[in-house]
Amino acid sequence: MIRLFVPAPLHMGAVIAPAPEQSRYLISVMRLKIGDPLSLFNGQDGEWRAEVADTGKRGCTLSIGAQTRPQHLPPDLELIVALVKRSRLETIVEKATELGARRIRLVTTRRTNADHTNPARLQAIATEAAEQTGRLDVPQIVAPQKLDQLLDCFPENQHLMFCDEAGDDPDAQWGGASGKAAPALLALQNAAENAAQHNLQQNTVITPLWAVLIGPEGGFAPEERARLRALPFVTPVSLGPRILRADTAAIAALTLWQAALGDWGTLSPQG
Repeated sequence: MIRLFVPAPLHMGAVIAPAPEQSRYLISVMRLKIGDPLSLFNGQDGEWRAEVADTGKRGCTLSIGAQTRPQHLPPDLELIVALVKRSRLETIVEKATELGARRIRLVTTRRTNADHTNPARLQAIATEAAEQTGRLDVPQIVAPQKLDQLLDCFPENQHLMFCDEAGDDPDAQWGGASGKAAPALLALQNAAENAAQHNLQQNTVITPLWAVLIGPEGGFAPEERARLRALPFVTPVSLGPRILRADTAAIAALTLWQAALGDWGTLSPQG
C-alpha cells in the first residue's frame, strides 16, 4: 500500500489536501481513483488509513479513517557526517533513514572537499526513504556546520562514536588519546552491557543518547583526530582493516550500533 508523509494533523474524519507534487504522484503516476486506499503519517500522530476522497485539476483530497499504528520513534541515534560528493551523500541520507537514524547532521572538516549541499533535496530523499521503509517519522537534516563548532557545544549527556579510520600502531593498546581504536562491535557491546547494568541498578529502562561520526573521504586531519580522541564523551572505534568510503562506513557503523544498542538489540528503544 502507498505510504505518504504529510505535515497536517491526522485524526479520524479529517480531510486533507496533499502537496501538489504528492497529488500528481497519487493520481498521475500511481493512478489512484476515488475510494482507493493509502496510508498517511506525519511523525507525530502515528499511521492512519486514508482514501482518495476527490480529484480535480488542482489535485486531490484525502479522507482519513482509522489509526493503524500508534506513534513510535526509533532510538535517539544521530548520524554526523562530513560533506562528501553529492551522490554519496544522498546515498548516506537514504540508507541512514532506512537504518533508523533520528537526525542526520552535516559537518565540514579541514579535509572536506565538497563545499556546499542542498539540505532541502536531502530532506526530500529522507522523506521518500521513510515512506518506503515503514517508519513513522522522518529524520531531520541539519544544515552544515564546522566540526570544531559542533564539538564546542556537544551535549554532555550524549556519546559520540568516532569512526577512526587512521592507521594505528598494531602493537598499541586499545583506548586512550593515543591508543588503538577498539573494534566497533566490541566497543558497542561493552557500552550496551554498561547501560544494562546501569538500568538494573537504577531500576530504569533508558537507552543512552548516541551519535555516530563519519569523516570525509580524505579522513580527519591529525589535529581533529587528536581532539576527538581526547574528549571524554568520545568512543573511538575501528570499522576493520580495510579503508571504507564514507557511504560504506556510515552504513556499517549504523548497522553495528543498531545491533548492539538500538532496536535490533535487547534494550528498549527510546521514544
